[in-house]
Amino acid sequence: MTSDDLLARHRAVLPSWMPLYYAEPLELVAGSGRRVTDAAGRTYLDFFGGVLTTMVGHDIPEIREAVERQLRTGLVHTSTLYLIRRQVELAEKIARLSGIPDARVFFTNSGTEANEAALLVATNHRRSHQILAVRNSYHGRSYATMGVTGNRGWSASALNPLQVAWLHSGERLRGLLARLDAADRVDAAVEDLREVLATQTAGEVACLIAEPVQGVGGFVHGPDGLFAAWKKVLDEHGILLISDEVQTGWGRTGEHFWGYQAHGVTPDLLTFAKGIGNGFALAGVVGRAEVLESVPAISFSTFGGNPVSTAAGNAVLDYLLDHDLQGNAARVGAILGDGLRAATAGLDRVAEVRGKGLMLAVEFVHPGTVEPDAALTTRVFEACRAGGLLVGKGGLYGNVIRMGPPLTLTEDEAREGLAILVDAIRASIEA
Repeated sequence: MTSDDLLARHRAVLPSWMPLYYAEPLELVAGSGRRVTDAAGRTYLDFFGGVLTTMVGHDIPEIREAVERQLRTGLVHTSTLYLIRRQVELAEKIARLSGIPDARVFFTNSGTEANEAALLVATNHRRSHQILAVRNSYHGRSYATMGVTGNRGWSASALNPLQVAWLHSGERLRGLLARLDAADRVDAAVEDLREVLATQTAGEVACLIAEPVQGVGGFVHGPDGLFAAWKKVLDEHGILLISDEVQTGWGRTGEHFWGYQAHGVTPDLLTFAKGIGNGFALAGVVGRAEVLESVPAISFSTFGGNPVSTAAGNAVLDYLLDHDLQGNAARVGAILGDGLRAATAGLDRVAEVRGKGLMLAVEFVHPGTVEPDAALTTRVFEACRAGGLLVGKGGLYGNVIRMGPPLTLTEDEAREGLAILVDAIRASIEA
């Protein structure tokens, strides 16, 4: 538990629009593997990983040693005006793994900056500020990325430097497409795209930016193949596709290394962040050279791809591949997902258990409806903490429990967390 003194100090100097989890906010002071410890000495199983960021767990020796080697050189920053060996090495690996031909990589510090850079590239390449985006999406907290975020709770400004037209997400619970089966939802989404282009745009359109699985939106996703169906239409008009892989990248979905691969299509640009740094600030955009080279003036990122963060990133990526963490995400994610579906099958307060790999969500509703129940979600959220499990919250209506554990999660830990979560759900429904 965080001391009242620290909480009071936080409130005195930090803005009120920065939320803190829990009725009694936590101060986490230590971590190891998939567990973290608070200031009062209590240890928790971590199923949220700092918002899907500590992707390979806490205090991993290989990553710590890579960072310490760089620190021992005395150089923590040089700027990208000088050659950075670790940056080049990491860019080579990411370009190779991206699936994008003749790829170039630009490093930033966060997913917001990565998406901002992708928008900069796309609008310059197409000489247009018209963007297609998806309802219920989240792409960051900068001026332009808020403009393409389709979730009102995260759109802190109604002002927008871009002209945005909105597409249906293809989700299964709500909206005009929810009444259709998966195949018909894809066809309807394509019709929607064509109508949007015909009615809400004029001349050239720069790009469509979309998440394969909507993160902040509550791990909602359309049917597999949706991106490919969209891209057929985009290609008719020369419109670029940006896949926002900030939360879906690096094998988290289990079945694929990148979320876009579930759709049988290759994007023109993809953005990455979070897990690749495992807590160090590291993100970026990768795309075809002819697209990424569209920036018409000198540009760089002061801290993006610095020696320390890219030392960490190389170690994270090597560890991920050497230990087949994508395969582990598929195996252990199945334990969690199948277990949750079985345990909640008869509960009319659970609308859906969804997600892929170790990217899972539970959506709570009022009995016999799809009306969101944020209060029940909060009770489950607090009950998980009381049981020793940290999870996340999200969704457009704040009624979704989100889980993005480290990809190193063991089968025993998955079962342990599953038991805590199921108990929390049942106790909260009965309360």
